[in-house]
Amino acid sequence: MTKPNLLSGMQPSAASLHLGNYLGALTQWVQMQNDFNAFYVIVDLHAITVPQDPKILRDNTRRTAAQYIAAGLDPSKSSLFVQSHVPAHAQLAWVLNCITGFGEASRMTQFKDKSQKGGSDNSSVGLFTYPILQAADILLYQPTSVPVGEDQRQHLELTRDLAMRFNSRFGETFVIPQAQILKESAKIYDLQVPTAKMSKSAQDPKGLINLMDEPNQILKKIKSAVTDTDGEIRFDPSAKPGVSNLLGIQSSLSGEKVSDIEARLKNQGYGALKAEVADVVIESLRPIRERTNELLEDSAELDRLLAKGAEKANEQAEKTLKTVYENLGLVMAL
Repeated sequence: MTKPNLLSGMQPSAASLHLGNYLGALTQWVQMQNDFNAFYVIVDLHAITVPQDPKILRDNTRRTAAQYIAAGLDPSKSSLFVQSHVPAHAQLAWVLNCITGFGEASRMTQFKDKSQKGGSDNSSVGLFTYPILQAADILLYQPTSVPVGEDQRQHLELTRDLAMRFNSRFGETFVIPQAQILKESAKIYDLQVPTAKMSKSAQDPKGLINLMDEPNQILKKIKSAVTDTDGEIRFDPSAKPGVSNLLGIQSSLSGEKVSDIEARLKNQGYGALKAEVADVVIESLRPIRERTNELLEDSAELDRLLAKGAEKANEQAEKTLKTVYENLGLVMAL
């Protein structure tokens, strides 16, 4: 039986992925590669919608790929590749730009948020059309479902609208993908602002646990994590967001039920909880950090793995693009 296609990806916008990326997405991607014909992409073309230092972008792209593999993505099971290595992403994006209404694109909330922060005059056209490139990323691989966070639901709805519009105007071309919203239980929050999702754009770096952090850095960050003053170890995200976040992190990494952690640490205080969380995080991330560093030391092998993934991705993407061009009425090159 042929496995259904699946696509997901992240930007190479930092030197290290963080714990939220790992528990919120990567662990699920590792499971999904067994059940799907999975394509995992490092979206470097999306990264350049805002200014980038070329050397840092190149380094971060390789570092992101290495962390994907170290976290469990198997290049023999799934296709791991860099977006710019598959020209069809930009080619299909142009086609979709031409069937997207200006008002439709203007309603994308992420562009509104980002352009308000930096000012519309400083926002690139690429940032404005970001969701349309994202639609091209998805539709090229004809996936039946797309694993996304809740914050990406609007972009996936645009993708579905564009696919249905193209199919209606030019004939059946695209599979209409369904959103597979990633489980809320895997959401990890900022250690300093535990009501905010852990993010690489955190205002205080102490709130962010990076996969590449050294053990002493992890210990220091968890020890300084915000809790509260009543000293009770209890899972209650509304009343006790900081404590609940620490319990969630420990449960997600160790597999131990939150209720069991609560019972075991009852009356022991936050120091005991933080010590356990730090130990679990350090030991869980140690093999990922070490394997990542091994991969980065052999950049030729890492590039070979990415080229292999791009070869398979190009095969699927070119097949879809050929159908798009034919249905659109473009004269095909010999």
